[in-house]
Order: sequence, then structure tokens, then C-alpha cells
Amino acid sequence: MGEKVVLAYSGGLDTSVILKWLLNKGYEVICFMANVGQQEDFEKARQKAIKLGAHKVYLEDLCEEFVSGYIFQALKANALYEGRYLLGTSLARPLIAKHQIRIARQEGAGYVAHGATGKGNDQVRFELTYAALDPRIKVIAPWKDTEFLAQFKGRTDMLKYAEEQGIPVSATVGKPYSEDENLMHISHEAGILEDPARAATEDIYSRTVSPKNAPDAETLIQIEFKDGLPVRVSDIGSKKSVTGALAMFEYLNELGRDNGIGRMDMVENRFVGIKSRGIYESPGATILWAAHRDIEGIAMDKEVMHLKQMLEPKFSEFLYNGFWFAPEMDFLMAAFNQSQEAIDGKVTLSLYKGNVLAVARESPSSLYNQELGSMDVEGGFDQTDSRGFIRLNSIRLKAHNVILDKKHIGLFHVIQADS
Repeated sequence: MGEKVVLAYSGGLDTSVILKWLLNKGYEVICFMANVGQQEDFEKARQKAIKLGAHKVYLEDLCEEFVSGYIFQALKANALYEGRYLLGTSLARPLIAKHQIRIARQEGAGYVAHGATGKGNDQVRFELTYAALDPRIKVIAPWKDTEFLAQFKGRTDMLKYAEEQGIPVSATVGKPYSEDENLMHISHEAGILEDPARAATEDIYSRTVSPKNAPDAETLIQIEFKDGLPVRVSDIGSKKSVTGALAMFEYLNELGRDNGIGRMDMVENRFVGIKSRGIYESPGATILWAAHRDIEGIAMDKEVMHLKQMLEPKFSEFLYNGFWFAPEMDFLMAAFNQSQEAIDGKVTLSLYKGNVLAVARESPSSLYNQELGSMDVEGGFDQTDSRGFIRLNSIRLKAHNVILDKKHIGLFHVIQADS
């Protein structure tokens, strides 16, 4: 037997070809399949790997950990890449890579391997996680290997190799685009979707009904939070109530799917510097993110919120770029965890034809004072104090105007120029 390598294996054409290619190069291959909520016949994929010659196959259900340790941590940060993408793939990769390293240690393997391409983000997410968790591990990345690239120039070469090596493939022609699926979302990209001017047809979407076909009546739900995390999801109409991290998230996915919620079509900036068009469906996460932002509005201090909102894009960027296990992320996670200590309460949301609207909220940690904020009730606020407040804030503006006057472009001249 040759040296051991743990391969992140899906059972599809690419990783099946890589499995056989590694075996033919003399490696002892251990396959690792991670269940993160994708719709897949895991047993069929496991049997396929064994048939092709894998020394051992690990299949592990990571769904609960995915929700509790990754999705919910991103929720605390209201994570959105470039203000739009909910980061479903980005969150799953460090989880998969972490367990791949664990298995490599357990098996005494000196290598890990993955099937991510050299143009995408996933290669970075896998390999930065490997480096952070085991700096000594060696990485085999076939799509950056010159020998592999010379042999496989495209799908046709892979199908030919599969036929020669006895690798079973379900079909010779797949969907004209690529998909990645997990509990949080499904992404659609590449192929016919590479033209950003081409509108996606309805048949591309698989996780959500079209908003046009969603129910004509709104669905009212309530999400209860404790320390910034959901602890209960309730359908106000049916009285159904769900607890438990995984069960709640699955239920939100169901509610979002039925109401056409969570679609996103965007052009984003990959870490490697390439722009790409991605179409995402994230039904449950879209609902949960809207509720979390709303409960923070009533229960979080103004300055903490504003500071947190400055840091959230950096968290999202680090996550997208593969730095989940990095010191900067440890710093941000610690800050966000502390910010959630009093984020308790309930948010009522209306789900209707692709829209999520927070319509009511309450919190035992509420910083909202109805009398103080009222236009009709004084509530202990002396409005004459605002004179001094404005006077103090105007000091620097007046000083700045003096500087402008000295340069002969005083406010009067600026107004004249504008007019």
C-alpha cells in the first residue's frame, strides 16, 4: 500500500475520477463524505467508492453541527457577502475540511485531497482550513496539478476516463450549469448562467416555489430569541411550534420554500479576483436573518450596534475568503458573541410571495421607551435641552466655515456656485 490520502468525496463524476486517478498513482485512498443537508443517495455513493477501490469510506452526518456551530455563528454577525449573499457554501467548507483533518489524523494519513477547481473560492476555503488546523498536512489538489490538467482538459476527457476505468456515471450529459447544495442553500452557477444578461428560467430553481405561485394569503410566524439565537419558531395560524436548532432551521426552510422566499441572483467578486454570476436559494436563512436584525434593533445599544454594523462586512469577507479558523475571526466572533448577551425576545414576521417583513417585536431587554420616543408625551425629555445639544454639535461646523472664508470660498460663495 502507498501513502494514505483522505479525499473529500461526493460521488459525482469529478471526485470519482480523482479517486481512481489517486489509486492509479499508488495512494491508499480513504474517502470522506459529509452530510451537510444535501439531497444525495449517500449509500449509493459509498458503495461506488468501495467498488472503485477506496480503502475505507467515512460518512458522517454534520447537519446539527452545521446549524449550531456555523450557521448560527454567522447569524450573530448578520453575515452577508457584498451585502447580498448569505454564504451557504462558504460556511459548509470549513466544517467539512475540519472533519477531513480529524479523519486524516485518526487514520495516520499524510495527505488530504479535494476536487475544487483552481479558479474558484472552495480551493482556498479547504486549503486555508487544512493549514490552520494541521500545518504539516500535505495537500493534493488535482485541478492545480499539471499532470492532471494535461490529462483532463474538460468533461469529455473525464467521461472517457470513467468509461476506461469502469467508473459508473449516471448520465453523459448533466445540467448545463453547476450546483452546490446543503442545508442552508443551493447555488446555481457556471454553464448557461455565465452570461449575466441571461435571465434564469424557472426550471433552474429547486428550493423555492416561484413567488408568483406562492399562496395569496400571508403566513404569520413568530421567532423567539435568547442571547441572539432562535429558541422557538411558531406558526401563528396553525399553532405549530418547533424547537431545537436543526428542527427549527428545517422548518424555516419549509416556510420559506412555500412562500417563495430566499432567491438571489447576483454577480459577485471571488477571492481569486474573478467576477462570477451566482443564483442562490436560501429560504430559511433569509427569514432568520430578517428576524435577527429586527430583534437587535430593539434590544441592542446604539453605539454597540453601529460598531457591530461596521465589523459585519469584514466578518463576511473573511468567511467568504476562507478564513474561518483565523485569529481575526476569533477576535470578531468573541465581539459578536458578547454583543448578543441580551438579545432576547420575539419577532413576528409576515411571509408573503417572496417577501419577509418584520411586523412586531417585543423584548425583556428592550431599550425602547415608548413615552420617551413619543411625539405626544413628554416622557421626562426636556426639549429645551436640544438647544445646547445642537449648539455643541455645530461648533466644529462653524469653525470649518471660518477656514473656508479665509480661503475666499465661504458658504455664500458655495451656495452661489451651486445655484
